[in-house]
Amino acid sequence: MKPARFDYIRAADVAETHAALAEFGNDARVIAGGQTLLPMLSMRLVRPKIVVDIMHLPALRGIEASGNDIRVGAGVRQAELLSWPGLAEHLPLLSAALPWVGHAQTRSRGTVCGSVAHADPSAEIPLCLLALDATIELSSRGGRRRVKAAEFFTGMMTTARTDNELIEAVHIPKKRTGTGYAFQEFGRRHGDFAIVACAAIITDKNVRLVIGGVADTPARHDFAALDGKALNEALDAFAWTLDAREDLHATARYRRELVRQMGRAAIEEARACRA
Repeated sequence: MKPARFDYIRAADVAETHAALAEFGNDARVIAGGQTLLPMLSMRLVRPKIVVDIMHLPALRGIEASGNDIRVGAGVRQAELLSWPGLAEHLPLLSAALPWVGHAQTRSRGTVCGSVAHADPSAEIPLCLLALDATIELSSRGGRRRVKAAEFFTGMMTTARTDNELIEAVHIPKKRTGTGYAFQEFGRRHGDFAIVACAAIITDKNVRLVIGGVADTPARHDFAALDGKALNEALDAFAWTLDAREDLHATARYRRELVRQMGRAAIEEARACRA
């Protein structure tokens, strides 16, 4: 299929993007890497009146380290972040997860913030942002605000972004001393959407486990540093709290069992990394 007719703006700057979003609202779509939007346009799942291209804006292309955060602009491709020299040192969880995002070909076009905007419940980047307490920087003609990932992802492919706002960047906390990170994923084939993905972050007193691919949004749970039978019971209880979905790839029961098995494996890997 071909997309329905739409107008196209190659934005000259961020202000022009804000102006287009203010004028057209929900009838406008922002495009950067286009790895999600172009198929949706072609299948006519979305029919915007206007598409605003931000990929050529230098102001959105940077990866900047400042204080305790790494700021990743809306024009940064997934492959660029994966090849960033500071990734393993400062963002070990994303260093482990990014190779699971699609394929080399899609990562060379797709952007980090594009995955955040799409908010697919099986996607790896939103899961990592939730695990790390990252924030999403939104801007519009009316100003600028930052929203925590836990409040940003509101449902299946829905977010807290309003129609006139641009996702301008994400701010990701740097690795903390004495903390272990691990990521694991299970899918039918490498590069497919995850049937279950999990991220674990371990400190001396706390275990954080974030699960993607099971419910409508990634699910996060913190519990005390447990081991043995107590950890199994905690994982079982967490698995039962998830509103696990069923589809042609897996039943809800199978997904819950993966949460138990992969959750424990991720926690043990993070614990080993911390040591």
